[in-house]
Formats: sequence, structure tokens, C-alpha cells
Amino acid sequence: MTTYLLAGGGTAGHVNPLLAVADRLREDDANAEVLVLGTAEGLEARLVPARGYELLTIPRLPFPRRPNAAALRFPAAFRRAAGLVGSMIRDRGVDAVVGFGGYASAPAYSAARRADVPLILHEANARPGLANRLGARYTQFVGVAFDGTPLRHARFVGMPLRREVESLDRAAARPEALEFFRLAADRPTLLVTGGSLGARRLNRTLLESASRIVDAGFQVVHIQGGRSEFTDPGIEHYRLLDYCDRMELALAVADFAVARAGSATVSEFAALGIPAVYVPFPIGNGEQRFNAAGVVGAGGGILLDDAAFLPAWVDSTLLPLLADTAKVADMAARAASVGVRDGSDRMVSLIHSAL
Repeated sequence: MTTYLLAGGGTAGHVNPLLAVADRLREDDANAEVLVLGTAEGLEARLVPARGYELLTIPRLPFPRRPNAAALRFPAAFRRAAGLVGSMIRDRGVDAVVGFGGYASAPAYSAARRADVPLILHEANARPGLANRLGARYTQFVGVAFDGTPLRHARFVGMPLRREVESLDRAAARPEALEFFRLAADRPTLLVTGGSLGARRLNRTLLESASRIVDAGFQVVHIQGGRSEFTDPGIEHYRLLDYCDRMELALAVADFAVARAGSATVSEFAALGIPAVYVPFPIGNGEQRFNAAGVVGAGGGILLDDAAFLPAWVDSTLLPLLADTAKVADMAARAASVGVRDGSDRMVSLIHSAL
């Protein structure tokens, strides 16, 4: 029996590909034991047990960004965390450590190196995080979601996607999606999503433009995300949701999308051939702009600064684009040309190579 320790968490960008790989490992070998290493505070604390996996936790340990008291305490705290993971590796007979970045990953990478256990990494963002930059020094088995990711030993595997997305037949699922969202069969659908936390600029601009979008003959599925700041305007053919538990149905019905450029969002849209306007998150290290670079370069998406996504831009640019069905179809084909549907299989193949 092979025992895997999958390390990562904190955000959906780390947890979702981890769970996709965990599912595939368990599908391939029913006798395999799949353990997940994370923190008690991250999204994994809820999602991992709900998926049926055992979650092992270590203290949340952010990398210090400036010289202060926390930076002075960090080395000792890191050694303790790595030692704790080392004990888990020994006690549970772990055969391979698979890391996805995030707070729990770096101590796991150090522990795997000390225990001489095969280490395999997956980097979901086009601009790699600190943990995976460290881990890539310890292994040659490094899978990346985006071609050209500047990480040592990187090889392109794509994004491990949830099975319901990976195997989605959009045409076959469309009738169910139309019924689920109470949409009209004769109108093209615009999907708007800012990710699980939402995006204030996207939400505000789309709500201000809602009537004009609908009057132009379109319908909208608008997922506003975690803040839930806005109330439903009650406009026919406009569906405002706080969350969407059936995201595969939203993807099935989308003819075009407006979204942030999180790694999972970009990967899912490309895999399914959904053209989009990507509005990268304006704060942080700019990785979202890099995430979208490949599909935008292929002509399957448009990149727009957050500050420029205003109602006037919707009127002058987005509505004419949505009305140009030939252009939308061409963008869809171009998006699909760079999409990957078998990222989970490719990542599992890399794991088997390391073993």
C-alpha cells in the first residue's frame, strides 16, 4: 500500500488542485492511503474532511516579509514545524510528499528532504510562491499549471481540475443549467465571477450595467462572492447569487465570462473553451496578470485593468463584443487551444515517476 502526504492549503487555489489529485490517486489505487497536511485556519480545515480525507495540521507559519520580532522567531518555529511533519512521515509510513504551496508546504518540503522521501510539487500560479520556490531546490519533479512558469525543474502539466469540470459536456449539461439558474434558452449568457471572495469593482460595474446588458438581448449569471454586499436588483434575465454550489452548471451555460484571473478560473475557462475578459486583482504580487497571459496571448481572452472596468467600458466595448457572435466563437476556439483537461492525470503520472 502506498501512503501519500499531500501538503498545501490556505486558499482555494491551493486546496482545489490538491483535492483533484487526491481523488485521482484514490481512483487509481483503492488501497492507497491519502493524507493531507494543512492548518486549522485554512480553507482545507473544512474542505478536506468534507471530501473524506484525514487532515493532519501544523501551526500556521507565514514567511516573514520584514525584519521584526516575528522574523526573529521564525527559524525556530520553522524547525519545530518541520520536525513535527518529519514525525508524521515516520509514524504514518509516508512514501511520497506532494506539495501544492501554502503555509503548510515549506515545512513538509524540508521534512521530506531530511527523511529522504520523494518530493513532488505542483505550482498553480504563473508566478510561483515562496514555498514552492524553496521546494523546487529539493526535487526535480515539479509540475506547473502554466507554461513558462519560472521555477527550477518546471514541467508543464496544467491545472488538476475537479472531475465534474474535467469531464463536463457543456452542450449536454446546458438544459439542466438553464433550468437550475432559471434562464431563457434563446438568450446568450454572460457569467460574472470574482472568485470565492468576490470582486467589488466587478460587482458594482455589472450591477450598474445590468439593465443595459439585458436590454441588449443577453442574460447574466452573476456570482458576487463572499462579501455579499449587493442585493438582487430584481431585473428579469439577471441572476445575482452570493455563492454557486454547482459551478459546473455555470460553466456549462456560459457563452462569455467576466472574471478575476485566479489560476483555477483561467484554467477552467481555457479547458472548456469559454472566452473571457480577465480583470486581475489589483493588489498583491501581480500573479493574476501572469496567469491570464497565455490565454490572452492566444486570443482567447482580454486583459483589462481593474480601474478601467467601468460602466462606460461595458457600453463601449463589452456589449459590442458580446453581439459579435463570430468574434466570440473565434475567441472560444482560441481559448480551448491552450486549455488542458487532463491536468490531474499528468500530475499523477509525475508522482508515479518520482516513485
